[in-house]
Amino acid sequence: MNVITKTVSLPDGRTISIETGKVAKQCDGSCMLRMGNTVLLATVCAAKDAVPGTDFMPLQVDYREQYSAAGRFPGGFTKREGKPGDNEILTSRLVDRVLRPLFPSNYHAEVFVNIILFSADGVDQPDALAGFAASTALACSDIPFECPISEVRVARIGGEYVINPTFQQMAEADMDIMVGASAENIMMVEGEMKEVSEQDMIGALKAAMAAIKPMCELQAELSRELGKDTKREYCHEVNDDDLRKQMADELYQKAYDVTKQALDKHAREEAFDKILADFKEAYAAAHADLGEDEMEEKQAMMDRYYHDVMRDAMRRCILDEGIRLDGRKCDEIRPIWCEVGPLPMPHGSSIFTRGETQSLTTCTLGTKLDEKLVDDVLDKSYMRFLLHYNFPPFCTGEAKAQRGVGRREIGHGHLAWRALKGQIPEDFPYTVRLVSQILESNGSSSMATVCAGTLALMDAGVPMKKPVSGIAMGLIKNPGEDKYAVLSDILGDEDHLGDMDFKTTGTKDGLTATQMDIKCDGLSFDILEKALMQAKAGREYILGKLTETIAEPRAELKPQVPRIVQIEIPKEFIGAVIGPGGKIIQQMQEETGTTIAIDETDGVGKVQISGPGKDSIDAALAKIRAIVAIPEVGEVYDGTVRSIMPYGCFVEILPGKDGLLHISEIDWKRLETVEEAGIKEGDKIKVKLMEIDPKTGKYKLSHRVLIPKPEGYVERPTRRERGERRPRPERKPRGDHRQDGAFRDEEREPRDFNDSLDKMGY
Repeated sequence: MNVITKTVSLPDGRTISIETGKVAKQCDGSCMLRMGNTVLLATVCAAKDAVPGTDFMPLQVDYREQYSAAGRFPGGFTKREGKPGDNEILTSRLVDRVLRPLFPSNYHAEVFVNIILFSADGVDQPDALAGFAASTALACSDIPFECPISEVRVARIGGEYVINPTFQQMAEADMDIMVGASAENIMMVEGEMKEVSEQDMIGALKAAMAAIKPMCELQAELSRELGKDTKREYCHEVNDDDLRKQMADELYQKAYDVTKQALDKHAREEAFDKILADFKEAYAAAHADLGEDEMEEKQAMMDRYYHDVMRDAMRRCILDEGIRLDGRKCDEIRPIWCEVGPLPMPHGSSIFTRGETQSLTTCTLGTKLDEKLVDDVLDKSYMRFLLHYNFPPFCTGEAKAQRGVGRREIGHGHLAWRALKGQIPEDFPYTVRLVSQILESNGSSSMATVCAGTLALMDAGVPMKKPVSGIAMGLIKNPGEDKYAVLSDILGDEDHLGDMDFKTTGTKDGLTATQMDIKCDGLSFDILEKALMQAKAGREYILGKLTETIAEPRAELKPQVPRIVQIEIPKEFIGAVIGPGGKIIQQMQEETGTTIAIDETDGVGKVQISGPGKDSIDAALAKIRAIVAIPEVGEVYDGTVRSIMPYGCFVEILPGKDGLLHISEIDWKRLETVEEAGIKEGDKIKVKLMEIDPKTGKYKLSHRVLIPKPEGYVERPTRRERGERRPRPERKPRGDHRQDGAFRDEEREPRDFNDSLDKMGY
């Protein structure tokens, strides 16, 4: 084995090591990455040739976590890992978005990158290491790739930027962003913040670049040592330079003219398609001697070349004349209209439309039982704010069936969730679910989800701290030119044909989330700062439109929303409320028609009661408060007779708390038996707590003090009050001693039982 190990240090002194040549040697490239006790294996395999007809980069990045990495068993019946969870999909997307732009544009062979978490102790966060591992595997291969990259997480803790913070450190962070970059250029940014400024974000990106550069240099050095700095040759495209030039000469001006017409999405597509269709028809007529296969090959080339023509026309129109595809200026926002409460039965609903992008979002409020259980390898917790994003084919006018949720839906929904989650109050008792249905799409549907989500939350009466808006920014910058244009509120075509898709969300006081993908080289921090400040102006404009529609959350929840009351009880009473096998809590829920959930947090039992109305919740509250109440001397209770004894009866004054009602405390008259008072088991009786024995904690009850004393009644004093002592009986031996050693038992003298109880304090 030719094992090579290299190490790089983080700014705080921690190290990351990469090793290749020991495992997974049949792959095109592989590496084992280790940081502390966290170990990742990254492998890459590429097909030798492209599938015929492929005109895109068929890259598949798959990040998976083994439960054995943390010494855990997977859940479920089969007890094995299943389909990837949201966390794994999101990490896969982070790596994919950095790697994809760095493959040659004419390289179309299938490439599979697999990253597996094999060991983790819950200290270091493995998702921040996945990009570094994947790029190192590529560096160890001869697969064509422009340059090494790496990814790091940046958190701001106590005003300082920390690279790849631990799970524990993240609890104190006000910024959490993932940055993917080469040694020279930022490629990808995604993260969330607690209303930080644009300058703070730029500072985090600079800190990330400083940490990423040595990681990229290490990969380049490793590639040279392995002799993999020379990449494999390939030929995945057949080109015709004469045809390319002919199309540029004949079609550029026509495409430029369509660009300036400010048509809507479908009209613009039809106009562009007609230009290409007319050219194909004319070309076919002029080259009738070409065979069918040759003509199909030429038409495939025409599709590629025409894409370049449209791209150049759109970009030059913006750079030279400042005219965008829909006629707007670079910093202009599309027309916006909003509506809240369009649907009668959801707890909250809204429609947000910006240009040709539209989201209908609903808000549902539920109880603690509706929380989502997160059961990842390194995270087992409950989530009380959910956001789901749906992108059906009809929203773009496509005639095809809607399948399951894809990676795109998960990624866009996660970004909107990050944007809004910090504005849900921590003490809000409801579980909240937002569902965004994209009804129209022409750019930035995730940002429409953020805006529609804000409106739906306020329509539902969720007391948001501050409303949030979002905007997507674009960039046009040709290589070798100083001229560039930053575009506000980009269209789908401006995203596809441009150099940047930079989404930011925030309140009036700062950023809450961001996502950026860069497709060009040499994005300076000056351009980035301009984009951030232009985005801020756009967000503030959109925020004004939202608050014009609904200024603040509704003061009252809608009638169909289940009511929730939350109280705290001492943790020692949690078991009493639940009861053996859940008997008590189930009985309470059945009798009151409520749902009761109990959770122990910070040594306190938090009880959440939800029900259809106030009466049912009050009834459940009364039962719970009765269980956790501590009896107080002098208080009167409605008790229940649990058992009858010759000397009195035991009365339950609170659930699980019985006291003795002595026969002498039942009535003012003397009773020989409890039955004389007409008391039997199960009867309700009012009693007053007279005394709590300080040693035993027993309760002494009285009923007679609650009824009028008969006229002329004279209290019969006890022996002690009369100053008398009960004569002590003569002690007799238990038997007479006989000479034969036998004993004869004697009967004991019976005692007065009531006097014994007097001595005991009853």
